Amino acid sequence: MRYFHLMLALLTFLFVGSALITPNSASGASAAEINRDVGKALQQLYAQSPSAAALGKKARAILVFPSIVKGGFIVGGQYGEGALLMNRKIVGYYNTVQASYGLQAGVQKYGYALFLMTDSALNWVNRSNGWEFGTGPSIVIVDVGKAGSMTTTTLQSDVYAFFFSQRGLMGGLGLQGTKVTRISK
Repeated sequence: MRYFHLMLALLTFLFVGSALITPNSASGASAAEINRDVGKALQQLYAQSPSAAALGKKARAILVFPSIVKGGFIVGGQYGEGALLMNRKIVGYYNTVQASYGLQAGVQKYGYALFLMTDSALNWVNRSNGWEFGTGPSIVIVDVGKAGSMTTTTLQSDVYAFFFSQRGLMGGLGLQGTKVTRISK
């Protein structure tokens, strides 16, 4: 009976997750689709957060993942594709992958943008052949409360991360154990 309940819960999460996922969100998107989605996501983020817009003007580069799908039940994972922008132009494509194990359940779709503020942060992204958060430059995850008190004169970190467009139900949200790799498009 216990396994029946576990299987029922897993099927429920898969059903809910399929309602959140659009055809292009988890599959490999074309360069044109990524370009369109990155531009749209960045515009929406800037409209919602003046701090993100101010950071965008000062950042050396911005790595945007407009649509990441994350799901799990005990064992979980996430996947998304995005692009690196310098001077408002796309200079490379990346994917983000995460696998996890532990107390977790649910399905979620969201996006995030990493504002690379220093040359060393940008160099880390460019010279790494796949990198994990926590092994490179320091990252500050900016929430709505903190974003309101940020000014461009108080910036001290290499990278600032903004999450946006969160939908679905999933326990926990973070960047630990996430691997980002450059891809060809």
